[in-house]
Amino acid sequence: MTVATLAPLFRDESVPDKDSFIDGIRSFKDYEQETRCVDDDGIPYFFNEYWTSSQRKAHSLHEVSYRACFKAQLPEFFISRLTAPGDTVYDPFMGRGTTPLQAAIMDRAAIGNDINPLSAMLVRPRLNWIEIPELQDALSSIDFECAAAEPEELLAFYHPATLSALNGLRNWIAASETGRPNEIGRAADWIRMVAISRLSGHSGGFFSGRSMPPNQAVSLASQIKINERLNTSPERKNVSRLILKKSASLLRDGPIEHRFEHKFICRDAWNTPEIADASIDLVVTSPPFLDIVDYAADNWLRCWFAGIDTDEVKISKHRTTEAWTDMVRDVLAELSRALKPGGHVAFEVGEVRKNSVLLERLVWKAAERLPFDRLGVLVNDQQFTKTANCWGITNGSRGTNTNRIVVLRRH
Repeated sequence: MTVATLAPLFRDESVPDKDSFIDGIRSFKDYEQETRCVDDDGIPYFFNEYWTSSQRKAHSLHEVSYRACFKAQLPEFFISRLTAPGDTVYDPFMGRGTTPLQAAIMDRAAIGNDINPLSAMLVRPRLNWIEIPELQDALSSIDFECAAAEPEELLAFYHPATLSALNGLRNWIAASETGRPNEIGRAADWIRMVAISRLSGHSGGFFSGRSMPPNQAVSLASQIKINERLNTSPERKNVSRLILKKSASLLRDGPIEHRFEHKFICRDAWNTPEIADASIDLVVTSPPFLDIVDYAADNWLRCWFAGIDTDEVKISKHRTTEAWTDMVRDVLAELSRALKPGGHVAFEVGEVRKNSVLLERLVWKAAERLPFDRLGVLVNDQQFTKTANCWGITNGSRGTNTNRIVVLRRH
C-alpha cells in the first residue's frame, strides 16, 4: 500500500541551521509577500503569509473536530524548519492531537499531553492504523439493541433507537478493555474515537438531530431550543454505517509510516515527570486562551460517551491576565527542563477580548528570566481571514483566528 505523505512546506527539505531561523523568516516569501518586521517595546514581530490553509490540505487523519484547535499547517511549518527526521516533538496542550499527529506524519517521535483524557482517546487510534474490513468485523459483533435509551434528557439530541445503539456501543467498548489501565483493543479504540467525533453536529453525518457544528456540544437547554425553533425532533441514525463512513474518510489518504513509540500523558502541563530532562527538540503548542473557551462545557457530550467525569478533570480557567501569565511561566519552566539545549518552543496564541489583550506579550513576559532566547513573534497574515486591527492590519476586527506565535530557543 502506498504510504501517504504531506507535501513539504519548503522547497528544500533539508533542515536549516537552527541559528538562522529568524534570518529565514525575514527572507520568507513563498507566497510572494515580503516579511514585514515591526519592533514594538523590544518585541520583534514578523508578518507574512507563512502557510496557506486553503491551498494546502493536511492528511485526512487530521479531520477530527475540536474547539479552538489550530490547523496542521502550523506545526508543519515549525517541524519542517526546526527539526530533522527522528527528532522529538512535544505538545503540552495537545487537544485533538494536531501536533503529535503531524510530527508522526513527518517521521518525528511524538509526545502529547493534556489534562483531559479525552485527548489521548482522539489521537492515539489515528497513529495505530486499521483496515476497513477489521472495523466491519468489529461493528458486526456489536449488539446495538441491547441497551436502554438513557439518560432520558439526551433524547433532545438523539432518536430513542439511536440513543439505545450508542449505549450498546458504550457497553461493547467497556467490555473491550484489556485489563491494563486506559487500554482497549485496537478496533474498539478506533471506533470510540470516531464515535466521539460523530456525537453531535449540523448535518446528516452525525448521530444527533440538527445541532451546532461538531467542535462543541451545545447545552441541553440550547438543544431543546434548536428543536423547537426548527419544529423538529431527532431522526433515527444508523450508528454502524456512520462510523464506517467517517472511518473511510479519515483513512482515505492511506497509512502514515512512523517508526517510533509515541507517548501520551494526562497531566497538568507544568508537571510532567514522565518526560526526561533535555529530551525534546521542539515544542509546538497553544494553551487555553484565558476564559474565552470552556473546554469542559464544550466536550460534555463527548465525556459522557467516553465515561469521563468532567468534575474530576481539572481544566484550568484563568480569569485574569496575571493568573494566565503565571500559568504560562510555570509551563515554560517545565519546558525549559525537558528541552534540549538549542531546542525551540513555538507558543501560539490569538487575540482575545476584542483585541484588547495581546497574549503574545504575556508569553514574552512569562519567558523573562527563564533560560530562553526570545526570538520574536510570528504573525501569520493569511489572506481572506479575520486578523487583528493592530499593526495596521484592518480586514477584520473580531475573532481569534490570527495565528500569533512566540518563538523561544533554549539556552
